[in-house]
Amino acid sequence: MHDFDEIGVPPGADLVWRQRSLESWLRRVLSYQAEGVDVLLLGQSPIGEVLAAPSAPLLDGLAACVLDVSDAERLHRLDRRDPGKWSPAQRAAFVHWGRWHRGHAADPRHHPEVLTSGAWPRMAWDRWDYYEAAWPVPIIDTTGRTVDETSGALRDWIGRGPFGQ
Repeated sequence: MHDFDEIGVPPGADLVWRQRSLESWLRRVLSYQAEGVDVLLLGQSPIGEVLAAPSAPLLDGLAACVLDVSDAERLHRLDRRDPGKWSPAQRAAFVHWGRWHRGHAADPRHHPEVLTSGAWPRMAWDRWDYYEAAWPVPIIDTTGRTVDETSGALRDWIGRGPFGQ
């Protein structure tokens, strides 16, 4: 299990940085795959971005879910973690990013320009073409759950097998 941000997030990290870093992570995942080891990668790259990464076709399998929280709880956690750090505009951006993830999890056609506009040129967005209506990306709502309850929900999702079905 790895957190995407283990590699460090530079000041001014942007969409292209995230997509290039995702590709680096996928190459690392492929080395685990060669050893027969499954990987759980936590991060902000949605399934559409993962599918479009250059190394994605080399993966033996892929499953994704969204760990989510209500907008109000997201803001509460930001305030508790970093009191006074986030401007109203930054707070709104966190909420909108969470809402976008919910929409993207339900429908690959949900505002794809969020990922594709100004993207890293090596991304292959046409890999989404065969998803006409939905893809299997469940949302695990952590609002009101303890860490143990959230961990249990994640374990249950993993236990259901490929694509968490």
